[in-house]
Amino acid sequence: MITRFLIVVNVLVFIWEIVTLGTGIFSGNVDVNGLVNDGALVPIAVTQYHEYWRIITGAFLHGSILHIAVNMYSLYVLGRFMEAALGSPRLLFIYMGSLVASGLGVVFFSAPNVATLGASGAIFGLFGALFAVGFKFGPRGMDLVKANIPILVVNLIFSFTFPGISWQAHVTGLLAGFIITFAIYFPPQRIRPEVVDAGSGSTLDTEYEPPPENVTPTGA
Repeated sequence: MITRFLIVVNVLVFIWEIVTLGTGIFSGNVDVNGLVNDGALVPIAVTQYHEYWRIITGAFLHGSILHIAVNMYSLYVLGRFMEAALGSPRLLFIYMGSLVASGLGVVFFSAPNVATLGASGAIFGLFGALFAVGFKFGPRGMDLVKANIPILVVNLIFSFTFPGISWQAHVTGLLAGFIITFAIYFPPQRIRPEVVDAGSGSTLDTEYEPPPENVTPTGA
């Protein structure tokens, strides 16, 4: 539910960008000043003019149809998986916490006059949450961690080598998602059966043993 809600909000904001900036937004052919007017995150606007709301609005704006398509596909795949694992309220909390953290990463570590926009910082937060869940599950969860390390490495390489991609947002979002999830998520405890005395109702000091394998039941 939350994953779909976030996708809908991002798409509606992109439609609003088309209305305010024109169809050039499809290919990314728009005036940067227009994006700034629509709410893109500019560090100097936050630090000097106290426009803190840009940390939120910038994460729901996108610079082209390809930009929003890649981000929303990533959010759909990763968000649905993490929402099933974490539950909707925690997913929303982690997403918004990562969104704010990635915005602050841009404010403090990016060039002051460069406009940044997009949901990728918050989506990287869900990536961090995935790794935190894997670590929380111990040896069983390490398979999940190992399976996703190559994907994370490729994404980080893109973040640091391709121009126009904010590694500041990606790295801080990733770390925030991991830290928040590690702090608030605990795997469900396994149910351990207890043997209770029928007369007193007290729990007996014994252990449950599963039935032996390859046993053929017989009829009475």
